Amino acid sequence: MNDMTIGQLAEAGGVGVETIRYYQRRGLLQVPETPPHQAHTRTVRRYNPNDLKTLQFIRSAQRAGFTLSQIEELLELDASQDRRRAREIAEERLAALDAEISALQKARHSLVKLSSACAEGPAGPCPILTAFDH
Repeated sequence: MNDMTIGQLAEAGGVGVETIRYYQRRGLLQVPETPPHQAHTRTVRRYNPNDLKTLQFIRSAQRAGFTLSQIEELLELDASQDRRRAREIAEERLAALDAEISALQKARHSLVKLSSACAEGPAGPCPILTAFDH
């Protein structure tokens, strides 16, 4: 696709039109310029493959857990080729993921213990149910 409408860009990127507009308001995606010969008429702005590439980058970075502010900085760093700062942002995200993984592993361990206690324990309230009362 070499000349997409906002609807076509949204569909190709797997998002809604309002998401495109939101990214534009945030400065993550550029608003295409209106062609000079259409400046005084209702125009349909056209998006190019680079716009789709940027949209796909934003969505991939979001799936990796980056915030929109971090994505904005990564896009700026791409233009300046500041690899050091890009690596720092990635390492910050990795540290956050490691903390989340650790918390999930602790929660899993606790649930395994509670489940085992529920299955093997004496009659009475299940430890799983009483554990969340506190």
